[in-house]
Amino acid sequence: MSDPFTPIEAKMRAAALPDALISVFRRHYEAYRAGESGRIPWGELDPPEAADIIDAGETERFREAGTKLLDKLVVIKLNGGLGTTMKLDGPKSLIPVREGRCFLELVAEQIRRLRERHGARTPLLLMDSFNTQQESLALLERIGFSQQPEDLPLDFLQHRVPRIVRESGAPLSLGGEADWAPPGHGDIYLALWASGLLDRLLDEGYEWAFVSNVDNLGATVDTGLLGYLDASEIEFAMEVTDKTAADKKGGTLARRAGRLMLLERAQVEPERIADFEDIEVLSVFNTNSLWWRLDALRSRLAQGTLELPLIVNPKKVRGVEVVQLETAMGAAVGSFDNAAGIRVPRTRFAPVKSTSDLLAVSSDAYIVDDAGGVRPNPARDAALGPPLIELDAAFYKGAGELAERFPSPPSLVRCRSLRVHGDVTFGRDVTIVGDVEIRADAPARLEDGRRLDNETVTL
Repeated sequence: MSDPFTPIEAKMRAAALPDALISVFRRHYEAYRAGESGRIPWGELDPPEAADIIDAGETERFREAGTKLLDKLVVIKLNGGLGTTMKLDGPKSLIPVREGRCFLELVAEQIRRLRERHGARTPLLLMDSFNTQQESLALLERIGFSQQPEDLPLDFLQHRVPRIVRESGAPLSLGGEADWAPPGHGDIYLALWASGLLDRLLDEGYEWAFVSNVDNLGATVDTGLLGYLDASEIEFAMEVTDKTAADKKGGTLARRAGRLMLLERAQVEPERIADFEDIEVLSVFNTNSLWWRLDALRSRLAQGTLELPLIVNPKKVRGVEVVQLETAMGAAVGSFDNAAGIRVPRTRFAPVKSTSDLLAVSSDAYIVDDAGGVRPNPARDAALGPPLIELDAAFYKGAGELAERFPSPPSLVRCRSLRVHGDVTFGRDVTIVGDVEIRADAPARLEDGRRLDNETVTL
């Protein structure tokens, strides 16, 4: 009987993919074909222990020590995603977000300020995909961003793996880029190692990596966290923050067989979802901002590639039902003996996953602080929480549609929630206070300078 993985391996070897990636993908493929669901019996799980989650407030006294370590830190941003959820086919990181500046420009500014303030040589590395590399590097060149040290590359490439036809289990063979998919951000460990960059960073004296999503502009370098982690000899740390009802589906930390692990909702038995979403029991969620000790990562990889839980992501490509076999970066927390979660304030978590998020962070509900991070505006009442924005997907799903209907962001500094139903264009200097709902059955426009205060308006 022929091996069904043979044509997949042939496709990967023809694309000059490394042996280690082919080996990992074979394991994932065989697990998928065997019907592995990835679900974990609830009885095997326990909440994290008190010592598993460190409060970031405990790290403040290590700030000076952390500042001295900045020459040994590399900042890595996950930059492989396209803006497809906002109807764009280019890199998500190039979407304008604050005063015409895109995510990547703001990240580059964060690194520039860090270097200038502390005289540090902290490099910025992007984990790009084949879809984002060219445009992202061109943007960095255009704004004059330079790497430190100069001979270190600005990026490394996330691998790509074959899409699998759901019905047959064969590799998709439409031709070109359609046949390939990213293997999830869990590929970062193998991609960094296989590129030779992990060894090079260690050879040049770098000891720590801080990794986060490029669209989370709250994830700036915190020298207190760095100093604490180094002094505590922690090998791997995950930033977590307190769950609210809005975050109950987010991945969280748990224990299984005595080890800390990242528990995702997809791994939970359907009848136990309510337990997973109980914020009194599992009270934090993963922000996808991680700190690694580079020598510990190399030592662990030398023992074999990390065993990260499989994620089966169904898609439809040109009418063909396929699956993408992926892994999550944070799942590596279970691969290190000395791992921990760090409970950080919500101010370090400002991701943009939709045009609703984009509108919020571009408004005066947020500011850009001295470190270049996007934070909640101190003038905003903390009791309001982040503004809850719900925009009609029929008219606002795309970034271009948002820009067309909001020539300038409204004032949201005193807004608790804004819900828009219908096609509404906002004039300039509109102010939203409290809870506001706007309805329109036909295209309508809010006049310049309009103030809406805890009301429902029909246009």
